[in-house]
Order: sequence, then structure tokens, then C-alpha cells
Amino acid sequence: MLTVNKLIPQGQGLAAVLIKRAATLEIDWDVRQKSRFDATDNTGRQLGVFLPRGTLVRGGDVLVAEDGSMVRVVAQPQGVLVITPCASHGRAFDLVRAAYHLGNRHVQIELQPDHLKIEPDHVLADMLRAMHLTVTETLGAFEPEGGAYAAGGHGHSHGHEHEHKPAEPHVHGPGCGHDHGHADGGHHGDHDHATPPAVATRGKPIGIAIKSESAPHVHGPGCKHDH
Repeated sequence: MLTVNKLIPQGQGLAAVLIKRAATLEIDWDVRQKSRFDATDNTGRQLGVFLPRGTLVRGGDVLVAEDGSMVRVVAQPQGVLVITPCASHGRAFDLVRAAYHLGNRHVQIELQPDHLKIEPDHVLADMLRAMHLTVTETLGAFEPEGGAYAAGGHGHSHGHEHEHKPAEPHVHGPGCGHDHGHADGGHHGDHDHATPPAVATRGKPIGIAIKSESAPHVHGPGCKHDH
């Protein structure tokens, strides 16, 4: 058995001629939503696929085996329900409403601009028809949404990373543009640090100096002083 442990989404970065020459593996969604499975490619090779957990395998993805050979994945046609708005009085918004109700039932849905796809279910089909949607059973590839946090959930890449870098620490100094709470606006001369600065400058709160003297004691019940 040949081990496969790498996936290239949609063969990105590979020459078209290499993808065309690769062996193929035709599998349905029930298998492709698993990160680990056994399969046989079109050349008869036995493959043991071991991908990071949560990885979804999409039609058009390229698997790379341990010997460097590549296998192009083909989404095997399977039974699906195609949902479209009613031709006579339907609206595109009807699909949004249908997706909402299906999502509430945790149904896997393939989202397209003009239709939805789900796996066959006569109860759901009746519900959708009662909502004045057209439901047709057919054979076709099924590529449902994988969830916001699923690896390979979108089936494509944007070609860039959304990195969140921590901000550089600020170093105070000449020209930093910050008001550091000096009443005379600068660092010149002697300062009475016991005198609190203005409460705010240009609408922005600034630091409040704390007097070194201790706060006056207020006598009262429980103060523990001998009066």
C-alpha cells in the first residue's frame, strides 16, 4: 500500500501538464470528508491516505504519495437533491430562507448562486416543496460547505495569508507626539511632581500623578484608634 500524506488544494502551483498526466482517484463525498481512508486509483494502486485531521478532500485537489507521485481527485457523481426557486413565482431570496432552515437541521449544503444541493432525504424534500421551492433528484458531484474552521473548507485559496502581528512597543522620546502629562508642556525646568496635572488635554485623558503624602485619616467606628 502506498502512503499519501500531502494534499495540494486544486493543484495550485503545479503545471497543467503534470496534473493531466497524474493518476486519478474518483471518490464520493462520504469518503472525501474523511482525513484518513483507503482507496484505489485508476492504475490499480492501493492508497492509504493520512492527512491532518479535519482536512476535506475536494474534487480537483492533488494528493502526493510518499514516492513523489501525484493523484488527482475526482468528485464521484452521487445522488443529490438540487433545490431551485419556483420558476413561476419564486425569488432568489427563497434559497437563503431554505439554507437557513436546512442549516438549523445541521444538513450539509452545497451553496451555489442559483441553487442548493443536499443529499437525498424525502422528509427534507417535502419540507422544501412546502416552501414553494423546486426540488429535483439527480446524479452529480457534491461539494458542501465544510464549516468556517474546517481545513480545506472552502475548496480554494486566496493566495495570501491573513496574519495578525502584535504591535511594536512604543518608545517615548522627542517627536513621539504624545502628551506625557507635564503641566508646562515639556521637560524644561523644575517640576512639582506632587501637583496633579490637568485632567485632560485635547479631550484625551492623561496620567494623574499620585501625591506622596498619605491620605488624611478619617476617624469613625472601626478605625481601631484609641480616641
